[in-house]
Amino acid sequence: MVKEELIQRSPLRVLERSLQGGIGAGKINVIASPKGVGKTAVLVHLATDQLFQGRHVVHVSFSAKTDHIISWYEDIFKEIAMKRDLADALEVHDDIIRNRVIMNFSQRGLSAEQFLQSLEAMIVQGGFAAKLVVVDGYDFDQGHPESIAAIRAFAEEHEIAFWFSASTEPNELTTDRGVPKRLERYDDHIDVLIALTPAGDHVLLHLLKENGNYPRIDMELKLDSRSLLIVSE
Repeated sequence: MVKEELIQRSPLRVLERSLQGGIGAGKINVIASPKGVGKTAVLVHLATDQLFQGRHVVHVSFSAKTDHIISWYEDIFKEIAMKRDLADALEVHDDIIRNRVIMNFSQRGLSAEQFLQSLEAMIVQGGFAAKLVVVDGYDFDQGHPESIAAIRAFAEEHEIAFWFSASTEPNELTTDRGVPKRLERYDDHIDVLIALTPAGDHVLLHLLKENGNYPRIDMELKLDSRSLLIVSE
């Protein structure tokens, strides 16, 4: 399969149709689940899909090390290339690596202003014109709604989609709108909220919030827990 056909047949086209605003340019989007369910896999699959389309991606990690992030990208790429019989896989791999930057931060003592200054230096001043920033490992318990509000303003100004992962507890209490309690104070600043729920050999994606609405519906997508890929129903 050639790369262009792979892009068109990607299940992430279903995600874009499900979310009326596509991947959410200018918005804060959050993937929430307990640890180990597949949040990072979803973020990396989203990023890899954009890389296949020749777009720039910034992956922000708040983990102490980033080696595992690179491994995630390699594993996801290999699975896609193998399952879709991607032609010239090695050449495509080398092309997309050039469009990806991984940035590592410690959340302790980091202000939203400092974080955004670093992103602006890379994306605007450095000419790395990313329209997708994925943020892995941000601790919402220790974070502040004002920081997410500042990031959302930055996203709107530069028309960038931000996708965060958020760790929740199994069977965590939710608000009457279905938002996990630990994210309640961020609700005003989150545009899209998707929850992951294990279900046997796959993981279901539930759309909890979309642009002010709280549909709480199962999406026509799931995460294959073996291949780590998002697949259509």
